[in-house]
Amino acid sequence: MIERTLVILKPDCMQKSLAGAVMERFTQAGLSLVACKMIRLQESLLREHYDFLMDKPFFPNIMKYMMECPVLVLVFSGENAIAVTRGLLGPTDSSLAPKGTIRGDFGQDKSRNIAHASDSRETAAKEIARFFTESEIFA
Repeated sequence: MIERTLVILKPDCMQKSLAGAVMERFTQAGLSLVACKMIRLQESLLREHYDFLMDKPFFPNIMKYMMECPVLVLVFSGENAIAVTRGLLGPTDSSLAPKGTIRGDFGQDKSRNIAHASDSRETAAKEIARFFTESEIFA
């Protein structure tokens, strides 16, 4: 099934100049990049995006971290794009991610884990609409 998924290349990815290497892993796996933009995340957008974490004690740290520098927001499309993307990334906690996964090779821990990716078709649709208009998606 052809799906779209949202990926955010987080500040640690950008600070380590890994954006190209990470994007290449997705395209090498057969996904197509159909939307891309660099943005500086604002507090209001982050509160909407991470609303399910707002009551957690670590939420202020997530906000601060995600606003450290501009990030790349991407949409990939392809056969089972959500599962493929999440498999390439590995577990959220980079310290537990196996070598060969993006987080296992480049990540540091549970928060500095290189990228965010949608976890379901419903979430992907909401997240893509949060960051892109349909006219900004090219497939």
